[in-house]
Amino acid sequence: MTDAPEILFDASDGLALVTLNRPAALNALTLDMILRFHAQLDAWATNPNVERVAVRGAGEKGFCAGGDIRALYDGRGTAITADFFRAEYRLNQAIFHYPKPYVALMNGITMGGGVGVSAHARHRVVCEATVFAMPETGIGLFPDVGGSHFLPRMPGKMGVYIALTGARLRAADCLYAGIAHVFVPAARHGALIDALRGSSDIETVLSAFAGDAGDAPLAEHRAAIDRCFAADTVEAIVGALEREGTGWAEATLRAMAGKSPTSQKIALRQIRLGATLGFDDCMRMEYRLSQHLTAGHDFFEGVRAVVIDKDQAPRWRPARLDAVSAAAVAEYFAPLGAAELTFE
Repeated sequence: MTDAPEILFDASDGLALVTLNRPAALNALTLDMILRFHAQLDAWATNPNVERVAVRGAGEKGFCAGGDIRALYDGRGTAITADFFRAEYRLNQAIFHYPKPYVALMNGITMGGGVGVSAHARHRVVCEATVFAMPETGIGLFPDVGGSHFLPRMPGKMGVYIALTGARLRAADCLYAGIAHVFVPAARHGALIDALRGSSDIETVLSAFAGDAGDAPLAEHRAAIDRCFAADTVEAIVGALEREGTGWAEATLRAMAGKSPTSQKIALRQIRLGATLGFDDCMRMEYRLSQHLTAGHDFFEGVRAVVIDKDQAPRWRPARLDAVSAAAVAEYFAPLGAAELTFE
């Protein structure tokens, strides 16, 4: 056990630095971390001594592996399933609209909640340790934390591919997909933070530290991704992949086969709708989805299989894509009335 704070704040020479400080848990976000992070951002937004903000993860393995889904599982049936997502999405919205430059150092595993505090940054930095993914359909959830907004705005159909497969992207692929702006080797992140202090132009600083991430493996499959994931339904996407008949297509089908059928259909509709919505409305939609899904079966079954029992054998309901009707999917998008997400 440790008494170290779960999140650290420091401000000097114009730079405010956030360090997510749960390295043993890959810096997964707790509700308290989220609330403190948001409050500190609000304070820095009006502090004339703060010119820019940077966020990083403690340790060598993870920037932030997600939200504390174990706490959500243990708190099933309590207010935490509303409180956590409400606070997290409000933080995501604050980052998206932040009035000062915000730099995310995606130094390691960046998934789920970690995507929410990095993907909306004005400046996004990856390194050789970066592993980016949106694996939510594998735990009966959906690609949230603003995925509705940034996934459909990726080139071609890469956003749909990432959402339905949970594909893991390394640094070069993150740059290729527009997830990140610049590659800086992890060994230089400390020096980069030092260089961000002061009044130098951020773009100039980042350019001075930028390195070569190499070729993007995703580029090799771009045409097939755009071809297969343009289909109107998940079943049609599966059919297109089957017709491809390549090793990549077979691996993609295997990845999709383990995901919640309900979550995959929700994710596809979510991305299609998100392409037409502004960021705040995307977050309101995602909050509705979060509350309907945490009132059902698949999310808690997915967490059980992946996090609690770790048997990797979730029993989805329904278990097949063809058993998930369009009407059933639509119900997850229903308004919440007085419980709707607000940003006041």
